[in-house]
Amino acid sequence: MVEEELAALARRYGVATRYTDWRGRETGVSPGTLGSVLAALGADVSSPAAVREELERERERDRTRLLPPVVVARRGADPPRPPGRPDLAVELADGTEVPVDGDVPLGWHRLHARLGERHESVPFLMAPSALARPERAWGFTVQLYSVRSRASWGVGDLHDLADLASWSARDLGAGFLLINPLHATETVPPVGPSPYSPMSRRFAAPLYLRVEDLPEYAALPAADRERLDALGAPLRPDGAAAIDRPIDRSAAWAAKLQALESLYRLPRGAAEQRAFAEFRAREGGALTMFATWSALAEKHGPDWRAWPAELRDAGSRAVAAEAARLAARVEFHAWLQWRLDGQLAAAQAAARDAGMPIGIVHDLAVGVAHGGADGWMYRDLFAPGMSVGAPPDEFNQRGQDWGQPPWHPRRLAETAYAPFRDMLAAAFRHGGGLRLDHAMQVSRLWWVPEGGSAADGTYVRYDRDALLGCLAWEAERAGAVVVGEDLGTVEPEVREALAAHGVLGTSLLWFERDDRGRPKPARRWREPSLATVGTHDMPPVTGFLHGDHIDLRDRLGLLARPRAEEEDEHRARLADWLALLHAEGLLSPPPETVLRALAEGSGDHDEEVVAALHGFLARTPARLVGVSLADAVGERRTQNQPGTVDEYPNWRVPLAGADGRPVLLDDLPSRPLPSVDPVRPPAGARPAGGVSPGSP
Repeated sequence: MVEEELAALARRYGVATRYTDWRGRETGVSPGTLGSVLAALGADVSSPAAVREELERERERDRTRLLPPVVVARRGADPPRPPGRPDLAVELADGTEVPVDGDVPLGWHRLHARLGERHESVPFLMAPSALARPERAWGFTVQLYSVRSRASWGVGDLHDLADLASWSARDLGAGFLLINPLHATETVPPVGPSPYSPMSRRFAAPLYLRVEDLPEYAALPAADRERLDALGAPLRPDGAAAIDRPIDRSAAWAAKLQALESLYRLPRGAAEQRAFAEFRAREGGALTMFATWSALAEKHGPDWRAWPAELRDAGSRAVAAEAARLAARVEFHAWLQWRLDGQLAAAQAAARDAGMPIGIVHDLAVGVAHGGADGWMYRDLFAPGMSVGAPPDEFNQRGQDWGQPPWHPRRLAETAYAPFRDMLAAAFRHGGGLRLDHAMQVSRLWWVPEGGSAADGTYVRYDRDALLGCLAWEAERAGAVVVGEDLGTVEPEVREALAAHGVLGTSLLWFERDDRGRPKPARRWREPSLATVGTHDMPPVTGFLHGDHIDLRDRLGLLARPRAEEEDEHRARLADWLALLHAEGLLSPPPETVLRALAEGSGDHDEEVVAALHGFLARTPARLVGVSLADAVGERRTQNQPGTVDEYPNWRVPLAGADGRPVLLDDLPSRPLPSVDPVRPPAGARPAGGVSPGSP
């Protein structure tokens, strides 16, 4: 009886008591996991009596309330009908009320519910029915930090981004450029390598600033410019640092920080000061709080949980007093965000000016580091003692714990999703699109109790309709495209909901198989999607062909079954794809010839296979086709090996070719890119703006 009541309470909170794993098997969740997750959600599960009392409170809450904390509806869909059938009316911005099924403009309003003498009012969003689908296009997918030019300071920066976008649009006809998250990192070295475990998703990393593009740098006397140039010289690919060493973010940021501090101290003219003040006013309290965290982190470290107790509460008097004492540093970090805002705008402008119909597509990580800025700024909106991750699946058979705190579903809803909406608005401000890493974040997340294994978690639900409505509204306002990474263990209804809102899915070639496990023919792929061969969590095509991922996982002890089984399955899967490519006329040599060469360690046919795979993608009806720049230049090394931290140089691999020699941005225009040329629209489709030169 106790376990039944615990399970009933879990369902009330949206906590899964059972789930279907990646092999299609029903798996139960342990009472210990349920208890830990419910406690993190604020439920008292300390005893059977406490569980029963919580259940009764939940039932009473449902009996007495007229409306949830926030209501989101889609244009053209049935209006909300809460239990009890109260009278509903929408209050517009000018104070007038209209029927909920009347002509309600898109955007935020208030919804009033009246039932007898009872009256409730909550925020109400009228979201678009669906986002418009983009014209068919192709574009590069890149890890920006790895794509360095001879002028960058050890990491690819926003000037490099603008140049890469301009070149790929003008010379190759690319319609977009999808990049890794540019979210904020630590304020002082050491800087964590993963762009998917940031300090804040709301603000960007000054690491990506190009020092020489700042107005302050241009105004310096020649001698002062030379002094700043000397800071970056050892980091440039033609400087003292070897260009094939792992990316060193800490060294790059240490040098840039010195240069930026020098530039910040220069006097600003009246116009510049006014523009800075307007930026701070526009960004409001969130910018002030982030800049305060940044200043405090310089003194006490980036993990606020280790700060003096009186500084852990962002709204405390102690924090206000310390912020006043550190006012100059707080302003400095606000200034960095202002300058980032300008260079991000310039990159998107360069992309659009070069002819990209979409431009830069930013990436939104699924979460933030436990001790980072967002965790401090929005402390009460995160569930304590929990981390986000993923259950075991085909490529990560031990599951994943990403070490990131999840949003508390109810508390986030009580804010009308304000932090989530602000984060989206910031991401859309200087881009033509947004990729949602782990798109299931709008529906459910895998919560892992701290101290447990990733396999010992469970799913916790979020209000999918509300989050998707917020996403669609912010994208509509920006005229932007949204792509959801819906890979791994995904509920079918999630993909349906994404598509219904106009959010494109992700079709990954290696995962596109029919019910019998065979490669899915191009004509049967999804049309509303971004089609790619691989992902940053897998080796590039050349590495995959040679089984580098199996060798790496074996060396790191990450295989959950014998290596021979992994290799046999890999060869069988590869043989199926090679046979299809050959049958489609995309690959000249027979599959057995290619497989024999691979078995001998030869790369004689690597470029042909890479080109054939991308030619196959172009035959799918997918709206967007993504070509990894790593694939285009023949790179073999993966950027990230899930399940590792320091065992592999995750997120620190500079772009290189098949020969292992570094490839610089400056050299791309003169470098043959055989995997790009075959990108064409499917037969019978009208040509799109993303067709490469020379394509019919």
